[in-house]
Amino acid sequence: MSQERPTALSVRDPGIRALFAQRARWQAWLDVEAALARAQAEIGMIPEAAATEIQRKAHLELFDLERVTEGLRVTGHGLVPLVWELDRLCEGDAGGYVHWGATTQNITQTGNILQLRKAHRIVLSELADLLEALASLAERTKDHAIAGRTHGQHAVPSTFGAKVAVWIDELCRHAQRLRQLEPRAFVAMLGGGAGTAASFQGHGAALQRRMGELLGLGSMPLPGRTIYDHLTEYVLALAMLGTSCGKAAREVRTLMAEEFGEVEEPVPPGAVGSSTMPQKRNPKLCMDIVADETHLRSLVPLAIEAMLGDHEADGSRSMMIDRALRQAVELTGDILVRMQEVTEGLRVFPERMRQNLELSGGLIMSESLMLELGREIGRQRAHDVIYEAAQEAATSGASFASLLARDEEIAARLGAERLAEMLDPVRYTGDSARQASEQAARALRVAADLREATSADRVRPPPP
Repeated sequence: MSQERPTALSVRDPGIRALFAQRARWQAWLDVEAALARAQAEIGMIPEAAATEIQRKAHLELFDLERVTEGLRVTGHGLVPLVWELDRLCEGDAGGYVHWGATTQNITQTGNILQLRKAHRIVLSELADLLEALASLAERTKDHAIAGRTHGQHAVPSTFGAKVAVWIDELCRHAQRLRQLEPRAFVAMLGGGAGTAASFQGHGAALQRRMGELLGLGSMPLPGRTIYDHLTEYVLALAMLGTSCGKAAREVRTLMAEEFGEVEEPVPPGAVGSSTMPQKRNPKLCMDIVADETHLRSLVPLAIEAMLGDHEADGSRSMMIDRALRQAVELTGDILVRMQEVTEGLRVFPERMRQNLELSGGLIMSESLMLELGREIGRQRAHDVIYEAAQEAATSGASFASLLARDEEIAARLGAERLAEMLDPVRYTGDSARQASEQAARALRVAADLREATSADRVRPPPP
């Protein structure tokens, strides 16, 4: 399980780890046992009174946890001691109907999915918060001219808001993916020992469906105990979400370096960057995000490996997917909270961005010059003319502007005043501001949809 990292920053706990603590998981399993009993009573498989009593006693606060813990030590089984204790607590003969026809994985997997669904709602809520913060940042910086960089080199001017728009675009698709996979991921599983549902006397499919309804879950099309592709898909979706956040964090970390100096993540008073170098203002939040998203991506092979279960059940694979899911959702929560902290507290330095735009002495405007000159002499010939001047400026140290002015053809076609105007990078940011505003508006729409989704108590039913 991933651990909290020490930090000088006060970073919120999204609350996901608590959902997977032992007692929370036990209660989720008991909730499944209660729903199973209720569904069985409805079709007459067990007495109504037994189901009512099981539901009344399936609350962990009533349990003797010392007895449960001792049972775990003796049996080495994660569920049986809970079943024993529920049996003991039930009055009359009701305890004899606890866990009727089910196998352990039916209960634990369904219970774990109940907790995963709760974590999913937290993820969606945190993602909504992040999208709103990014929308504000994109609007605030949509006109902040910055050097667009390709392959690590100056390309053409852009704006910082357009950079943020790219992050928003990816995150909106991740939000869509997470919503689309809900009917596949959040499903109850009830197939008995080998998935055949023989112990349910022909009522297996109906029982699974009803148990799921009582728990607010869908129903697996086939309750196979080695079917994990739907849960692997969930890990993959989280890994993609985390990777997009990691990409943004890496960019902020890079632009925070003194050589760039264009942005700075929040560095609160009293934060210490180094025990020996007092001047350090380290990108701690971004480093946390990068570490977490790297860990998150490393869970993808584990989740895929879990799909390779043998025969009708394989305990090693259920352990793999359980660990991958828990760690993936915990890490995702941490990443989203830290990304919000970065976004909301990001300091942006447009003056430094403008200084960096001027570093090449106008070379960043080569494309614009080429296209303008191309209107007179053709694009390819204009490319050659500008190329010669640009390469000479880069290798000789001569001023690009002076080289352009000395070229008779350029001077004749453009003129000194027009040439000076065209070397201004701020005039060549294209659709950057519009892109930033459009994506900001989209981020707010998606955030609103996510908030509506998290307010519902039940997931959407699966398609037929």
